[in-house]
Amino acid sequence: MRLDKYLAEAGLGSRKEVKAILKTGKVTVNDVKVKDGKQQVELDKDSVSYDGQPLAYQEFYYYLLNKPAGVVSATKDNLDKTVVQLLKTQDFREDIFPVGRLDKDTEGLLLLTNDGALSHNLLSPKKHVEKEYFAQIQGQVTQATVREFAAGLTLKSGENVKPGQLFIEKSEGNKSEIRLIIHEGKFHQVKRMFEAVGMKVTYLKRLRMGSLKLDEALALGEYRALTDEEITKLKDESGKKAEVK
Repeated sequence: MRLDKYLAEAGLGSRKEVKAILKTGKVTVNDVKVKDGKQQVELDKDSVSYDGQPLAYQEFYYYLLNKPAGVVSATKDNLDKTVVQLLKTQDFREDIFPVGRLDKDTEGLLLLTNDGALSHNLLSPKKHVEKEYFAQIQGQVTQATVREFAAGLTLKSGENVKPGQLFIEKSEGNKSEIRLIIHEGKFHQVKRMFEAVGMKVTYLKRLRMGSLKLDEALALGEYRALTDEEITKLKDESGKKAEVK
């Protein structure tokens, strides 16, 4: 990797800023001053420092966000605030994106990363990665509803969805609280599944994606970096060989 790219990836600054930093002579590679940003750096061998302090290179970033309602699951939007805009300045990177989408009014777990391969595997229907939700429903969810979900539903659009595991947390009169586990991620899927049985989702929150659970210590809008253990589990269960950096 070129030294200037390495320095930018290590958080030292933009490419333009890195160019100016290199001119100061404060950057060393294996204790030798280097001013040429084109010099190649071997990630697993070379030691790069700035002003005597070693720089740590990180290729992939993983953040667990407790998404609040009112922000959109996108990297750019002309009207609304996006989930990546919730990242602090020191954590923001142009290549970070949300893994899948939560509706604007949906809360809960959202993974932000720049690991495209992991994202693809987590979202692929062939991988059968579970997504678990909590929802408040306008309608009485019964054991008959549970059986309908377990058999697989046909949405009002005529589209079929795979069986889902529905658990009743509370059902009183015309209001219910449930948990639902699905293995797909179709557009507005949870809301459309309940519409198919004549009910309406009034509140929706994602609790889990695969082994990754929502950290209840995070307030809405807050996030944290994933642990190495969480990253390894996600990669293992999604079929990608774990390469934690």
